[in-house]
Amino acid sequence: MAAAPPLLEAKDVNVVYEPARGVRIWSVRDVSLSLAPGEFVGLVGESGCGKSTLGFALTRMLRAPARMPSGEIVFDGQDIASLDGEPLRRQRRGGFALVLQSGMNALNPVRTVGRHIGDILKAHATDGEKWSRSAIRERGAELLGKVRLEPDVLDRYPHELSGGMRQRVSIALALALEPRLVVFDEPTTALDVIVQQAVMKTIKDLQREEGFTAILISHDLGVVLEATDRVMVMYGGEIVEDQPSSALLTGPHHPYTEALLGCYADPRADEIELGGIPGTPPDLSLPAGGCPFTARCPEAIEICGTVDPELTPLGRGVAACHVRAGTGTAASVPGTAAAVPHQATADTTEENRHAR
Repeated sequence: MAAAPPLLEAKDVNVVYEPARGVRIWSVRDVSLSLAPGEFVGLVGESGCGKSTLGFALTRMLRAPARMPSGEIVFDGQDIASLDGEPLRRQRRGGFALVLQSGMNALNPVRTVGRHIGDILKAHATDGEKWSRSAIRERGAELLGKVRLEPDVLDRYPHELSGGMRQRVSIALALALEPRLVVFDEPTTALDVIVQQAVMKTIKDLQREEGFTAILISHDLGVVLEATDRVMVMYGGEIVEDQPSSALLTGPHHPYTEALLGCYADPRADEIELGGIPGTPPDLSLPAGGCPFTARCPEAIEICGTVDPELTPLGRGVAACHVRAGTGTAASVPGTAAAVPHQATADTTEENRHAR
């Protein structure tokens, strides 16, 4: 039986920030990826690598000064990168949604939760579809129930809710139009560990029950490995590795992935030593020239600094590395099978081809 076509396929996506004053920042550089229906994929990397910007691009939520000068984003056979206005609005219903990092920032402080839900339903109503007050409350109660909240939350304002409840409301709003793709942009940021775990359980349960495709963007590699089927590692605006989650703790890997894993320790050990990644991330205002990790990589060779590596087979997935993927061999990181704890944080044309 032939495999189902991908739900979303991105090809050579570039995103640049162009402030009125200052330099251009090429935050996403020729990224290509594919998502299958019902797949749960993690996207990890240190701050500033372009994770959130990529999530915004895939859901067409970029706003000035960011723009996408080149690339395709094909969702269910339609290139949504070329859509604007009403055609794009229609695609969002039953299409794709984004859950933002902070529930408080995502919600209007002077509108109740019920008003938020009503606004979405009315804005995306089909021709002839009418949403009465009672119908909105019924749909709102249904959505809140999915995220384990009581119907009386419909009458409350954002400031009356805890951080975890606000994040659950944000998830409920994202589900209002029954999307087939949901991007969760660091949904547990600023939540305590217990609430993080509860929110992540809700997300995993919803993904399994509703069957939507999901991308989980996070600094927390432990959470990503536990929740997802597959992990993409991002560095310097590029996807440098893509592996099944079950394979990420046993090599071979891109050197950056190994360095990232080395920033975690086994909490059961008598003595804990945390590693780090020497050096600084690349300057994304400059054109790319070779592998973005070259300056920090202990295994870099001459070609690494001049030729940009392509994603090629490595282990059970792919990686962009001349040294590792070029030979297909690498030693696994000592102790990594037990080193990544649950709930740990590692925050650690000419224009079209600028990124290359």
